[in-house]
Amino acid sequence: MADTRRLSSTFFNMVMVLTAIAIISALALGFTYSVTKEAIAKVEVKRTIAALKQVLPGFDNNPNEEKYSVNGYEEMEFYPAKKGGQTIGTAIKTFSDKGFNERIWLMVGFTKDNKINKITVLKHKETPGLGTRMGERKFLSQFCGKDPANFNLMVKKDGGDVDALSAATITSRAFCEAAKRAYQAIQKGDKK
Repeated sequence: MADTRRLSSTFFNMVMVLTAIAIISALALGFTYSVTKEAIAKVEVKRTIAALKQVLPGFDNNPNEEKYSVNGYEEMEFYPAKKGGQTIGTAIKTFSDKGFNERIWLMVGFTKDNKINKITVLKHKETPGLGTRMGERKFLSQFCGKDPANFNLMVKKDGGDVDALSAATITSRAFCEAAKRAYQAIQKGDKK
């Protein structure tokens, strides 16, 4: 004979079961986060160092350990590059919220005379095959060695000097805005 005792489907019982599931899920998520937090931070540091090596001339210090912020540009990070104790450039982690999908992040390397050494794309969610081309050499090379004091960091459609990506003008504008923000910040240079 089958046991006919079962938990009745009352509102209270359903709330209790759902609450128990939510608590168990939250604990599992919290545990996973605590276990992976340190590993994620290490990967992020490695990515930053790799980006610094791409955009700055050869340096012998650890710019990541000497990073600083500038008043008025708190969301950005500044990485001084030194060789033999002398500053040879600065990399700036900059962004624009005007991307096609979300915020785009760039690392812009400047020489000590505030010319753009190189730029690399750190993070974005632009359209594959269109906006993603901002990370290609053809687009990036037009910024290398340019002095933003004489090179207008705007797309040509807007009166600037930058050749926009075909079918990705919004992404090109966002890229230029992020680079321009970095240049304005390095000119200000008020360490916080």
